[in-house]
Amino acid sequence: MVNNSATQPVIHPMVKFQRQVRSRVEANLLKPTDKLWKIALLYGEAWPHWKQELQDFGFTMQDSVADLLAVEAWDEN
Repeated sequence: MVNNSATQPVIHPMVKFQRQVRSRVEANLLKPTDKLWKIALLYGEAWPHWKQELQDFGFTMQDSVADLLAVEAWDEN
């Protein structure tokens, strides 16, 4: 069995989420000025998980999508 983890960095789940949100902004499904709670309309049953993740990082649902997209690193320390 080969361990590929040394060659491929692990991507933080919030990086993946951020990329998905950016994609939805580029597709005009969200605007950068929209509040984070609007993401719930696109994520359905998965929203409670992502809402909690965002809150754990200090976001409120009144913050803008642009605030989420501006994060450069998702450090949990």
